[in-house]
This record gives sequence, structure tokens and C-alpha cells, in this order.
Amino acid sequence: MLNILVIGAGRSTASLIQYLIQKAVNADWHITVADQNLDLAISKVKQMPRGEAIALDVKDEISRIRAISKADIVISMLPAHMHVPVAVDCIALGKHMVTASYISPEMEALDEQAKKAGVILLNEIGVDPGIDHLSAMKVIDEIRNEGGEMTLFESFTGGLPAPGSDNNPWKYKFTWNPRNVVLAGSGGAVKFRQEGQYKYIPYHKVFRRTEFMQVGEYGRFEGYANRDSLKYRKVYGMEDIPTIYRGTLRRPGFCRAWATLVSLGMTDDSYRIEHSADMTYRQFTNLFLAYHPTDSVELKLKHYLNIPQDSDLMEKIDYLGLLDMEPIGLVNATPAEILQKRLEEKWKMEEGDKDMIVMYHKFGYRLNGELKMKVSSMVTLGEDELNTAMGKTVGLPVGIATRLITEGIIHSPGVQLPITPEIYTPMLTELEQFGIQFSEQDVPYTA
Repeated sequence: MLNILVIGAGRSTASLIQYLIQKAVNADWHITVADQNLDLAISKVKQMPRGEAIALDVKDEISRIRAISKADIVISMLPAHMHVPVAVDCIALGKHMVTASYISPEMEALDEQAKKAGVILLNEIGVDPGIDHLSAMKVIDEIRNEGGEMTLFESFTGGLPAPGSDNNPWKYKFTWNPRNVVLAGSGGAVKFRQEGQYKYIPYHKVFRRTEFMQVGEYGRFEGYANRDSLKYRKVYGMEDIPTIYRGTLRRPGFCRAWATLVSLGMTDDSYRIEHSADMTYRQFTNLFLAYHPTDSVELKLKHYLNIPQDSDLMEKIDYLGLLDMEPIGLVNATPAEILQKRLEEKWKMEEGDKDMIVMYHKFGYRLNGELKMKVSSMVTLGEDELNTAMGKTVGLPVGIATRLITEGIIHSPGVQLPITPEIYTPMLTELEQFGIQFSEQDVPYTA
């Protein structure tokens, strides 16, 4: 019997654990789900055959090593900064590891050790990063095999409420980590390349430099740039490509409204506001506006942001309750923490809501002296507020990759990305069985 250890039982693990449990009997697996919250781990296993739940504080080195030593392969679904200690233990104990998170510099530094130990540390195998790698490299390799030369690569992914569940002025609800949404773009200047020129977008302009696209029957979306697109030149073997750009998708109008919150300073996480617990949201908003003895907060807000009378921006701000007299209740919080608390209340997925994952790639290339372009897109819908498209598209690739490692199909040791045919071919084939399928079409070339 092969023992699989899943560390972390958060929102993204339901589809993963269900996949593993369904395969367990025929594959002769035993699945152990470990979490600091034992009740949460038990809820994911639900007394299924071949499944077991245990309590584990991953910061407790002795308990962590004991749990990993009993496993044949480890899946880390922990927060990104907690993967490295698990990876170090896996190398020492000769256990393969799978995670959906980006490769950190600390993880990358373990490559030689992992290779010497014959251990696979497969990273970036969720949705984004993950399915984006699989689907993009498939098309890029096909173009290269035909003799084409890549001239443009753009890739966008968004986790959004599905049509019918996008029933607020922002057309948005949280389907993933709220903190990541609030702090998006704040880690420094966004970097990409366009027509051979390096481009940088400062944080306060990220949400005003957007690109629009149509994705089948699901309508129009807008994309804003992710922090660093340039590193993917090396990952995808496109060091000399003139245009490379990666971004995040929202519905049109979201970015313009979010830019107002950025310009106000509400997404700043670098300082704390004294007496924030006793402050109302209206007072919080007024903190960022100039003093005036008679003008209302609404009027000052319109003047400061140059909001026209017929704009829907005030409707969006008002919907968030940022002009309400309700107390904040957070002690000495940062502006970003206060905004996040309010958004979690207003952008919560309600009972019966469904989410969706939208992915969109553009491939520009030169073949036989002619410029060509191909578009690849995917939309996956969730079932309800618990069985989400986000959880499905993160968890299933992790589960499939784990199976492929146990069967020896993925076999190259070291710190790995899912960018080789050995990985993306069987994974894309199996993902199609779960309705995660890309539609590709040739379109006129546009720079």
C-alpha cells in the first residue's frame, strides 16, 4: 500500500481529496489528511475508506518529520511560505512532494539536493500557476514543432462569480484569498515586454492600464498586468520574444473603480491607524480626504477623485459600505486590513452562488515569413459556494500530478515545473474528463 500525506485541509483541498479517495482502492493508496484543525481534516475525509484525518502543527518539527516519514509522497497545501521546511524534510527522508504554489528562491535553491536524493519537488501545479503552464506549453511546443517562431505571448486568468452570481455593482466576489486580492499589484512596479520594449507600470497606474477581450459566450473581460511577466521568458524558453504579458481578469469597470481605492490609499499595508477599532467606515474614508468645515464626505470624495455626476463609481463605493457609520472594530489596523474586512462582508459568496475560472492565452508567431495568431481559452464553472471552480482547478491538477508520480510517468527529480510533454500531455488529457478543456482558434494577428 502506498501512503499519500496531504498537509493542509483548506478551501482548495476538497476536489483534491475527493480525487485521491476515489482512486485509492484501485491504486492501493492510503490517504492521510493532516491539518492543525482536526475537525477540518475530518470533514474532508468524512470516514471514507482508505482515508484518515490527523492533527498536525506543521511548525512542530518532530511531529512534521514523523508524519512525513510514514508517507511515500507528500502534498503540501499550506500557505506558500511554509512549503520549504516540508520540502527539506522530504529530501532528507527521500519522499516526493507536490505543491500548487510558485517556486520561491528558497525552494529553487533545493534543486541540486533534490536531484542527488532522487526526489521530485513538483511546484506550480494548481490553476495559475499550473493549468496555465500546461495549456500554454502545449501550444508553444506545437508552434515550434511546425517551425514557427514565437513573437507574442499573453496569458490571463481570473477567478470570478459565474453569470447569475455576479449580482453586485462590482461583478465580483471572493473565490480565493482576500488578502491577495487587496494587495494585488502592490509589490513594486509591474514589468513586461511589448514590441521589443521593456515596460514598467507603477502601482498607482496598474489598474488604469488594462486590456479587453471577449471569451466566447461569457462576454467581455478586462485584464490588468501581473507583477513580473519577464521571468516567464526563461521558463518557457522565449528569452528573445518581443512581447510577453501576464495578467488577471475582471469584468469591465472593476479596475477603474479599484484604482480609486488605490489612489485614496485604502490598499496600503505599510502603516497602522491608531484607534481604528472605534472608528466608523465613514471616518476611515474621510481620513484620506482634505479637511473642509461644511462639505460632506461624498462631495469631497467626488472632488478629490474627479468623479462625474453620471459615473457609477459612487454606486460601487457606496455598495461597499465605505460611507457607513458602522464601527470598524479592528484594533490598530492597516488601511488594507480595514478594507479587506469590509470586502469580506460585501463580496462573500452566498448560498447557491457559483464561481468560474476563466483563462485566456494569445500566441503570436511567425511561420514561413507570415505573422499568425492563435487564441486558447477555458471556462470552468463551480457547482455551488462550496464545490467551487477555484477548488476544482487547483485541487485536480495536484491530484493528477500525484498519481502520475506514483505511476512513474512523471519521473525527473529536482525542483520541477509542469512545462514538459511528460507532464502536460497526460494531465491535459485527464483534465478534459473533468470538463477542464481549452478551445483553440486561429485569429487575425494583432500586436
